[in-house]
This record gives sequence, structure tokens and C-alpha cells, in this order.
Amino acid sequence: MSREPTASEHRRAAGSPRTLLRRGSAARGAGRARSRAVRHRRLVTTALVGVVAGLGLTACGSSTSADDKPAGPAAELRLGYFPNLTHTTPIVGVAKGYFARSLGSTKLSVQTFNAGPAEMEALVNGDLDAAYVGPSPAINAYARSHGEALRIVAGAASGGASLVVRPGIASAADLKGRHIASPQLGNTQDVALRTWLKSQGLTPSSATEPGDVNVEPTENATALQLFQDGKLDGAWVPEPWASRLVLDGGGKVLVDEKTLWPGGAFVTTHLVVRTEYLNQHPETVKALITGQLEANDWIAKDPAAARQVVNDELKRLTQKSLKPAVLDRAFGELTITNDPIAASLQTSADHAVAVGLLKKVDLAGIYDLRQLNAALAARKQPAVSDAGLGSGGS
Repeated sequence: MSREPTASEHRRAAGSPRTLLRRGSAARGAGRARSRAVRHRRLVTTALVGVVAGLGLTACGSSTSADDKPAGPAAELRLGYFPNLTHTTPIVGVAKGYFARSLGSTKLSVQTFNAGPAEMEALVNGDLDAAYVGPSPAINAYARSHGEALRIVAGAASGGASLVVRPGIASAADLKGRHIASPQLGNTQDVALRTWLKSQGLTPSSATEPGDVNVEPTENATALQLFQDGKLDGAWVPEPWASRLVLDGGGKVLVDEKTLWPGGAFVTTHLVVRTEYLNQHPETVKALITGQLEANDWIAKDPAAARQVVNDELKRLTQKSLKPAVLDRAFGELTITNDPIAASLQTSADHAVAVGLLKKVDLAGIYDLRQLNAALAARKQPAVSDAGLGSGGS
């Protein structure tokens, strides 16, 4: 007598999260610098073709398989993050040793990235175990892997993203025919930029159409240089790059993203973990989160010292430190938080759907906050929840 395949058999037939993401991974530009606008348009076209081609998967919830039984503390935890102020939590956690001390015998290995899509590819390919990342890349990886690849286990930052433009640009209408950068195609700021342009009646460039506005995924440091050289009209970027465009590049803020969200609260950065790693090493994940809580407590208690630590780390990682004025302005735009601000996540997914970078996705199951709340309880701090998932909006 025939039987229906089990859920795990369906997942094996579909392929591993690594295989699924590879099928849908975006093609990226080969170079960091751009000397001509044409080169950027080719980069966008090439990348967008790859992203759109790979977004035919819809997420569904998943359950833990028999192969994912806890195996005790891990020998190593490989962590990804960005050299951006929106990643202040991991920068401080690594530099001050909070993560390493909390992890104990588990070796901490770190790697930095410029933007989320490449970081999520590394995570799903098994090259990272955990990562600090924005909502859009995490949602994309979750969707493409049928809900298998990752879980969001904690928040990290809210706010700290803006569209900065040349002084002569006074409104959305002035952006027609202009060249505006985002950190990487499909990353959180790229989705925010494309969503806002559409809300203003403007069409961002795509693989097949030039659009009203040329959206050009560009590494943050390169975007600043191009802006200073007069070869770029603006950029939607995270801190400290928004503040650098204002103070070092002579730009002005056209859109502060927090003004687009109820109460100004939206997730900019959260902590995600490979599902397999979380299932096998929950104690290690809890230890990492405990290190995060300690780092964030220290940041809140001594913000001036935290700024100096972050600035020293930025110099080590990027060979450049920030001017005091940039540092102060950028930190003033950010809220460091352990809360993942779940109510904003579905809206982020809806935005990606609306701009053609994602098919509709069911986010049920994307959060696993058990280790965070256990760590918070141990410190007598209030729990957080994923209540409101799907009810946020902007």
C-alpha cells in the first residue's frame, strides 16, 4: 500500500538549504570600484537577473529532524558581521572579549562582510554558523531554503539608515535620471530604497528597464568616494556611511528611514544562526547571546567608551577611523537593542515582494527566541517575543 512522503523526505528530495540557495543565489559584480556609470548599470543588470531567477521558492515552517539532536557545546563558532555602526553589538562583543569569554572552550572565529546577501550565502553554504545581518537578506535565505536555513535568535540594532543626496536635490521628483547607490542588490537598504522610490511614483532601474532612477549597488566606501567625486547623486546606506556622506561628502538627508515606520522602530540588524547549528548546539548559541547581553549592557553604561572601541575596530578592519563629529552623529541615529522587533519583519518581506526581489513568503517559524529569553531570565531582564510578526508596517 502506498504512503505519503514525510516532511523530511520532501525536504531531502528538494535539496539541502545549501543547494536551494545556490540555485537562487544572485550574481554579483566582479569589481569593487566603478569608473563609469555604464559599468554600474551592467553590474545591476547582471545581479538582478540572478536574483529574480532565483526567487521562485516560498518558505514553509520546518521541524527538527532526528539528525539534529543536541550534541553539546560546539568546538567552534564562526561568526559574521559588518564593520558598520549598525553592527556595534558584535564589534564590541568581539573587541572587548565578551563573546569569547562567554563561549568558553568554544573557539570563536570571525569574518566581516560589506552587505548581507554575500554573508547569507556564506551562512547557508556552511561557511558561517551565526551572523549579524539585516532583515531582507535573512528573509531571502529563509525563503529560498524553504524555511530550513536559519533562525533569528536575537535583535541587535534599530534605526541608523538614511538616503543622503546632493544639496541640489530637494524632493523625490528631483531623483529622475539620477544615480543612487545601495550597499548590495537585495540587501536591507537596497530594498528600502526601491520601496520608497515606488511609493513616490518612481521606477527604480531593473535588469530589463532603465527606470526613472538608476539604482546602483555599490560597496559603501566606494559610494562615498564616488559621491565626493561628483559621480554619484546619493545613496541609501547604514551608519556610519550616512553620516560620512553628510559630513565628509557635503550631502544632506532626504529620507531618514525611521520616519517611515510607526514609532520609528524597525529592525536594522539581528542575529541569525544556521538551523542545524542551533539544533545541535543550543548551549553554544545561548553562550553567544549571553555575550551579546553583556556587550549591550556595557554599551548602555559607557557609551563614550563604546564609541572609542568601535572607532578603533573600524580603523583595524577598514584602515580608517571616523572623525569625532561623524562618530557622534552616527551613534545618535542608532538604538542598540536585544529585541528583534518582530512586528517590522513581515513588512520588510512585503517590501521585497513589492519590488520584485522576493515571492510572497510565510515567515512562521523564522524566530527561535528560547535561548535569548533563557539568557535574559538568568539576568532578571524581561523576555521578548515574536508577537506582532506580520502586523508591522510603514
